[in-house]
Amino acid sequence: MAINIKRPNGTEDVLPKDVHKWLTVEKIVRETAENFGFGEIRIPTFENTDLFMRSVGETTDVVQKEMYTVMAKETKFTLRPEGTAGTIRAMLQNGLLNEALPQRVFYILSCFRHERPQAGRLREFHQFGLEMAGSASPCADAEVISLAKTILDRLELKNIELYINSIGCPECRAKYHEALRAYFSDRKEELCETCLSRLEKNPMRILDCKSPICGDIAKDAPLILDYLCEECSDHFEKLKGYLDTLGIEYKINPKIVRGLDYYTKTVFEFVTTEIGAQGTVCGGGRYDGLIEQLGGQKVPALGFAMGIERLLLTMEKQGCPYLTPKTCDIYFATMGEEALIKAMALAKELREYGYRAEYDVVGRGLKAQMKYANKIGASFTIVLGDNELAEGVAKLKEMESGKETAVKLDEKFCVNFDSLYIDKVMDSIEEAGGELDLGAQFGLDGHVHDEHCNCGCCKEDTDNG
Repeated sequence: MAINIKRPNGTEDVLPKDVHKWLTVEKIVRETAENFGFGEIRIPTFENTDLFMRSVGETTDVVQKEMYTVMAKETKFTLRPEGTAGTIRAMLQNGLLNEALPQRVFYILSCFRHERPQAGRLREFHQFGLEMAGSASPCADAEVISLAKTILDRLELKNIELYINSIGCPECRAKYHEALRAYFSDRKEELCETCLSRLEKNPMRILDCKSPICGDIAKDAPLILDYLCEECSDHFEKLKGYLDTLGIEYKINPKIVRGLDYYTKTVFEFVTTEIGAQGTVCGGGRYDGLIEQLGGQKVPALGFAMGIERLLLTMEKQGCPYLTPKTCDIYFATMGEEALIKAMALAKELREYGYRAEYDVVGRGLKAQMKYANKIGASFTIVLGDNELAEGVAKLKEMESGKETAVKLDEKFCVNFDSLYIDKVMDSIEEAGGELDLGAQFGLDGHVHDEHCNCGCCKEDTDNG
């Protein structure tokens, strides 16, 4: 009996026809982070469980309900539920914080949380995130928020709003916790079991509860902004001024606390209403005590994470552009063993030129091969048989126009094909009205490069001729 094995609930397969969408996001986030001086870091998929207990916080939903933890020879390991803790651990362990500060790193990784699967919320999900360690200035906060905004702009996302808040430092937050305990104690019999346990340990977590009843109770709770100390208040005011200088619009939302315990002072979210309840596409803030909490020196830090699946959902909803999917450049239709051997040799050379070349590996007839070439979107086809091999010449067919060109099957075949391919690209540009967008033609980019482009590629391309 056949075994029908399906992917685990809360996970997704990314098929070849959709990979270009992911590559669009990955390319733009990577290039933007590098524009701002960040370098890529790669960390393990699992860490010692204690790392997340100490950093994320024992009272958070992530630690209490959502982590995937396994016991291996009396050692607890946990699949990473987020990227910050492991990244800070790596920076500490590898001495990055002993080098020039601030240290700027970014990552693209998968995370794991046992949640109820729904649109925009999976059990295995993917994040782009970054961390900046070594600056306590609100200018660094504005820099990180500006980077996030630049990514969203380059992805051509619209109707995304920025919400900011300050949750203060441990000193002013202690007074705020007292006010929250006094407020929630009057209605503690109405709180959910989880929030009841939070009341003493971390009452701010109640503000982030997903229960409609707890949410309704929290509506009139005291606001953290009324309890900020002078230093935290000054930090927040300066941040607002820097965002104004950068022309970044924002709204103050005093109910933002973020879902993890390590945050201090600035917290922020970029939110859309176009993908349902899971509308936060980017969230982050400052965590000045985390490095010290994990055994390092007192080094201020901040960062954010973007959910890639949520970005893609929003892009799909808004019809944002993607990289052009790469398709077959040339397909060799062969008749006979000798023709197949010749096709293999020519395809090998073309691939070294960077072209995507294919030939029949199934044993189809000529008609079936041509049908297959159509299905895979081949730009050119060439038929090889005994006559073509004997004459050393074959007809190269441009599939879209039907135009055929005789080409020699000699050592200059790849050079000649290269020339014909470029001619096709230039013809396409002329037909499009002369807009020079070679990146899109070759499947390398998703936007038009001109004198107003901020991606840095135009200067690079000019310098390289």
